[in-house]
Amino acid sequence: MTETDQPRPHHPVVIAHEDRRAADAQLRIADAITSFAGSMPFVYIHALAFAIWMVFVEANPWPKLTLIVSLEAIFLSTFVMIGQNRQSAFQQAKADHDFSEQEQELKTNTELTRAVHALALEIHSRIVTEPQT
Repeated sequence: MTETDQPRPHHPVVIAHEDRRAADAQLRIADAITSFAGSMPFVYIHALAFAIWMVFVEANPWPKLTLIVSLEAIFLSTFVMIGQNRQSAFQQAKADHDFSEQEQELKTNTELTRAVHALALEIHSRIVTEPQT
């Protein structure tokens, strides 16, 4: 197994986000619909279905076609907004987590810098003030 074959660890916010999404059936359904609606098979199926319908099913398909496409657009745009809201919430949670981690790193670095400074002063005082034998 090479280095690229091994699974990469995920950010803690990513894991928590995926767990929350997996626990809610409505969100899983919305994710599945959004995933399919954003794929090329969705485009191919619609193009084929509309072409068959316009050519073979109805002599004047435009009124019903307009209604169906409009309703589908309304629902699909709702799923897009659900996805955008989800992504926004995820980005905010990740930013909050990253901010907390960075604050902790800053605190740790400040403490280490102070400890190094204290040790440097101690070494300096021993070398400069103590007589050398």
